[in-house]
Amino acid sequence: MSEPAQAEGYQAHFRIWRGDAEAGDLVDYTVEVIEGEVVLDIIHRLQATQAGDLAVRWNCKAGKCGSCSAEINGRPRLMCMTRMSIFAEDETITVTPLRTFPVMKDLVTDVSYNYEKAREIPAFAPPAGIGPGEYRMAQQDVERSQEFRKCIECFLCQDVCHVIRDHEDNKAAYAGPRFLMRVAELDMHPLDALDRKDAAQEDHGLGLCNITKCCTEVCPEHIKITDNALIPMKERVVDRKYDPLVWLGSKIARRR
Repeated sequence: MSEPAQAEGYQAHFRIWRGDAEAGDLVDYTVEVIEGEVVLDIIHRLQATQAGDLAVRWNCKAGKCGSCSAEINGRPRLMCMTRMSIFAEDETITVTPLRTFPVMKDLVTDVSYNYEKAREIPAFAPPAGIGPGEYRMAQQDVERSQEFRKCIECFLCQDVCHVIRDHEDNKAAYAGPRFLMRVAELDMHPLDALDRKDAAQEDHGLGLCNITKCCTEVCPEHIKITDNALIPMKERVVDRKYDPLVWLGSKIARRR
C-alpha cells in the first residue's frame, strides 16, 4: 500500500514582537509553512522549535473564543482564522500584539479595560409583572438583537477604534464599539425596562464615536456594528436631545 503524499511546504520569514511592558522589539524567524495552515499554526511551530518562551493567548483554534487576537501586517485579525495562503511565499509576515492595550508579554496584552467597561453596563431589566416563561417578542425583534449576540469578544473592534487607539485619555469615558453595541442591543430589546439613551451618551461616550466603520471592517463575525447598532443608537439619542417634538412631549409629560 502506497504512503500518503506529504503536504508541500516552504520556508517563510516571520517578524514577531518579543518583549514585555518595559521594552521589546521585532525578532526575525525563518519557519516552515505547510499547505493549509493558519498563522496560529506557525506560532505554535515557533514555540515548539525555536522560541519555547514565546507568549501567546489562544484557546479554541476555531474562530469562536476570540483569544488569539493580534495584529498581522498591521491589521487586527484572529491568528486562527488568518490563512497562510493569503500571503506570498516570499512575503515577510509581521505579528504584533494589539496596540490599544498594554503589553504583558510578547503577543499577550492586558485587555481588562474591556471587562471593566462590561461591568459598567446594567444588565437586562425585565418589565415588572411578567414572570419567567411569559415573555413574548416578535420574530423581527428577536432577529434584530440576535446579530449582536454573535460577538465572540475578540476585542478587535476595540483595538482598531481610533477613539481609544490614538487617545489613551478617552478610555475612562468611552466604552468602545463592542460595549456601545451591547447598550444598543438592550435599548432595542422590547422587554428591557431601562431607558439607556442618556446613559449611552453621558456614561458610555457614544458621542465620541464618529462612525468611521473601522470596527465593522475587522469583525470576524461580520456584525454590522456601525450600521445596525451605533448609528441607530445615535439616532435615538439625537431624537431625545434635539427633536423639538420629542423635547416638547417630554416637558408636557413631566408637568403632568
